[in-house]
Amino acid sequence: MAIVYEFVWQVLHVLLHIHRTLITWFRIRLRNWDGKLWSRALTALIVPIALSFPNQKNLVPAPGKRVGRRYRWGADGKSLEKLPYHIGLLIAEEEPRFTDIANLVVWCMAVGISYVSVYDNYGVFRRNNSRLMDEILKQQQELLDLEGSKHLSVEFLNNGTDKQDQQVLSCQSVLKVLSPDDGKLRIVQAAQQLCRAVEQREKTSKDINVTLLDSLLRESKSTPDPDLVLKFGPVESTLGFLPWHIRLTEFISLPSHVDVSYEDLFSALQRYASCEQRLGK
Repeated sequence: MAIVYEFVWQVLHVLLHIHRTLITWFRIRLRNWDGKLWSRALTALIVPIALSFPNQKNLVPAPGKRVGRRYRWGADGKSLEKLPYHIGLLIAEEEPRFTDIANLVVWCMAVGISYVSVYDNYGVFRRNNSRLMDEILKQQQELLDLEGSKHLSVEFLNNGTDKQDQQVLSCQSVLKVLSPDDGKLRIVQAAQQLCRAVEQREKTSKDINVTLLDSLLRESKSTPDPDLVLKFGPVESTLGFLPWHIRLTEFISLPSHVDVSYEDLFSALQRYASCEQRLGK
């Protein structure tokens, strides 16, 4: 029995030496192949793992991604047959969300729209204009990654008088924050001004016409009338949005401004670009 045990022990000892010899030989071969075998082995292990997550999103945007997105949006604007020079964002919902409105403003400017007007029937944006401006600046930096050295002219209408309040954004665009006071109330004030002029014999009743009234309503600055107004919400009404300025304006309704996407905005711009405007003919 002792002879059997000794024989088995010697066989195991020989196998151990063979094992060590093979390991040494493989190490030498791997050095001669410059590690190519290891690279192939790692690739074989990593590729299946990567392919098993096809919908994985990067938590941090790749360098230049936002810059590329900015140029793509600019190219989208140039691809349209016509682009509104002045667009209005009419919020017909009770609880406006500042982040979503800021996104819309930044997207409009990114595609090349020169004038953007924001309006709600309750005057929420007018009362909270600083908050809106901060949110627009935040979204501009996040979406477009623009430098702060260039500025957007931001204006607030105040009973027909344009007051340049502050400059916070890039892009050569003008943002107007409107409220119901800039609509019907301004027409009433213009009518009262004409009545006082007649009463004080500065004008006669024959001098009063549409052209004169129009000049009074536009005396502050030559801002163009809105070409397009996007109405967000279920209410089928303009809610007093600049009634004097929208006689030739195209209106497009969208269900809500909440969680609105760039694709929603661009789809509306495509509808506007393809529509035929007869301009009263």
